[in-house]
This record gives sequence, structure tokens and C-alpha cells, in this order.
Amino acid sequence: MTRAELYHSKPKQSSLKGLFLFILVCFVLIAGFFVFRHYYQNTIKIEAPIENPGPKVVIHLPNGQKVYTYENLIFVEDGKTYYKGERNTIDLTGGTVDYEEWK
Repeated sequence: MTRAELYHSKPKQSSLKGLFLFILVCFVLIAGFFVFRHYYQNTIKIEAPIENPGPKVVIHLPNGQKVYTYENLIFVEDGKTYYKGERNTIDLTGGTVDYEEWK
């Protein structure tokens, strides 16, 4: 043996320490996956469409344009008339509502 080997003892390597660390990392990754999945699933909200949209109406706007929609999608708030669609709300104030059949 050399002097370096005599006076400088080598640290003993433990395979349990590495195995424990590996299991801990796997557990943290799996737990993180399920937490993320649970959070992501709870943020998805699916709204069912209106089953009875009402009679068909045509709204004639003051600028000459026409809006073809259903009666239950129109609402009045603070004296203004609005159309509430799937993705947007349109101000229809000043337009006249006619109950007409359209295709």
C-alpha cells in the first residue's frame, strides 16, 4: 500500500443512498404529474348549447345591415340590445327586430 492509501481512507459507497434518491425523484415526478392532471382537468368547462333558441328573428340595423339570429340569444341590458353568441357579444342598439323565417 502506498502512503496515500494508508492515510486517506476512501468513503464507502452505499447503493441504498442512490436507490433511495432514485425512488424519491420518481415519486415526486409521479405526484407532480397527477397534480398537474387534476388541475388541468378541472380548468376545462364544457357548456352545452341552448336546446331551445326560440323563434327565428332578423334584426335590421340603422346602417342597413341585417343580423339573422334567434330570439333567446338577444337580451336587453340598461336600455341597450345585445346579441350573445358563443364567442362574442354584439351591440344591436337602434335595430328593429322582425320575426321572419330565414334559412
